[in-house]
Amino acid sequence: MRSILLSRRGLLGASADGIAAFSHRPRAVAASPPVRLMVGRRTLEVNDKPASVFGITGPDGAPGLVLDPGQRFAVTLANRAGEDTIVHWHGQTPPYLQDGVAETGGTLIANGADQGYDFVARPGTHWMHSHHGLQEQMLMAAPLIVRTAEDVRADAQEVTVLLHDFTFRDPADILAELGGHSGHGAAMSGMAMSQSDATPMTMGTSSTGATMDLNDIEYDAYLANDRTLADPRVVRTERGGRVRLRLINGATTTAFWIDLGALEGTLIAVDGDAVRPLMVRRFPLAQGQRADVLLDLKEAGAFAVLAQREGDRRRTGIILATPQAQIAKVASEADSAAAAVDLSLEARLAAVQPLPPRRPDAVRRIALTGTMTPYVWSIDDRSWRDHQPLVVSHGQRVELTMVNRSRMAHPMHLHGHHFQVTELNGTRIAGALRDTVLVPVSGSVTIAFDADNPGRWLFHCHNLFHMATGMMTELVYDNAA
Repeated sequence: MRSILLSRRGLLGASADGIAAFSHRPRAVAASPPVRLMVGRRTLEVNDKPASVFGITGPDGAPGLVLDPGQRFAVTLANRAGEDTIVHWHGQTPPYLQDGVAETGGTLIANGADQGYDFVARPGTHWMHSHHGLQEQMLMAAPLIVRTAEDVRADAQEVTVLLHDFTFRDPADILAELGGHSGHGAAMSGMAMSQSDATPMTMGTSSTGATMDLNDIEYDAYLANDRTLADPRVVRTERGGRVRLRLINGATTTAFWIDLGALEGTLIAVDGDAVRPLMVRRFPLAQGQRADVLLDLKEAGAFAVLAQREGDRRRTGIILATPQAQIAKVASEADSAAAAVDLSLEARLAAVQPLPPRRPDAVRRIALTGTMTPYVWSIDDRSWRDHQPLVVSHGQRVELTMVNRSRMAHPMHLHGHHFQVTELNGTRIAGALRDTVLVPVSGSVTIAFDADNPGRWLFHCHNLFHMATGMMTELVYDNAA
C-alpha cells in the first residue's frame, strides 16, 4: 500500500481530485508487498452523456501511481477490463520483458489474471497506457509519477494534469472509416472508406511552407483529468505558494499548445528529465510528451491552465484557485485557431545532465513515410509486418536521424531509453534528454543515446492510429536479434 505523509501545501492538493497531486515527506523504503494496480471499466460523463471507458487505478482508487523517493516499481497489475490487455510504463527503462509490450516478448494479461513487475523506477513525470489494440483511445491511461528527495524538499504543491482526446465512437470504426488497418497492418473487417468519405481533417502549413494534415480525427471532447472546460477540475492552492505542474499529453492523436494565461512559469523538466530552467507562457506538447513547470502564485485569484488543440480553437484545461477566489467560466474555444505544433520549444531546451561527449559508434538514418489515402503509415516504406529492425550492440553510442517525408508530423517514441536531441533540421544543438520527440512535416531530427539496456525495444509514432497502421519498428541488440 502507498504511504503518504502530506505537507502543509500538500494538504491543499489532496482533495477529491483523483489526479490532482500533492507534496509529501519521504519515508524509509523497506521491502513490502507489491502495489496493486487494477485495469477496469468505468462510466465517465462527457458532455452530459455517459460513456463506458477504461481506467487504471491504485489501491486508494486514484488514477495511476505515485512512488516515493527510492521506492522500487514493485507492482501487481490486475486485469479486470473484460478483455486481454497489456500496459506499457512510458518513460521507464525496465528490463525489456517488463516493458509492457507483447510484440517484443511481453505477455498479454487475460481478463481476470494478474501480472507482476519489479524493477528500479526512473524518477520523473511519466505515465502508463495500454499497448494493445486501440484501448488507449478508450482512456486506458494514467499518470506514473516517481518523486525524488529534491521534489520533496522543494515543498511545492504538485498538480498532475493528464490530457486526452475523447470519442463516444468505437475506435475501430473510426480507423475503418479512415481506410486504415488494425494489428499494425493486418486487415480489418468491414468496408474501408475513401478519404472523401472519412472524418474531416484539419489542414495547415508547416514552418517550411509545406502543406500538412494536422488532425485526421474529430473528437467529441478534449479532457484534462477526465473533465472538459464545461466542468473543469478546480485545484485549490495557497496564495503566495508554489505549484509544480506535471503535464502529460496522453492524447492518442492530438498535439496541444499549453497556455498558462496570466501566469509565467519555469519549465524545469521534459519527459521526466531535467532541463535548464526556461521561462514559458505558451509552449507545444506533442503526444506522449511531458513537461514540468513551476508556478509562483504571488497574487490571489483563479488561473486557468489550458491546452489548445493545434490547428483548432477547441481547448481543455484545469483551474488553479487561491482560497476564496471566484471561479469564472472559461470558454471551451479560443478566439482563434492555434498554429501547428512545432520545434520552437525544442530548439531552446538544454539538458541539465547531457550525454558525455563521444563519437557515435553507429549512425542510422530512417524516413517517416505514409499517406492519408490509403491510410497507411510506415518507416522507410515498411509497416510493422515487414519492418527492418535497427540493430545495435551493447555499449555503443548510437546516432539516429529521422527525416519526415509524409504530410503529417510524427511524435516518435523510443522504448527503454532516453535520448538527447542533437540536431533539428540540420542545425546541431545540445538539446534536451527525452523519450519522445516530434518530427515535423518536411523536417528532420537527430537523436543520440547510449545502448545500455539490452533487449528488443519498440520505436514508433505516438499517434495511436499511425502506429496501428504500421509506423513502428524495433531497436534490437545484436545478442537478442
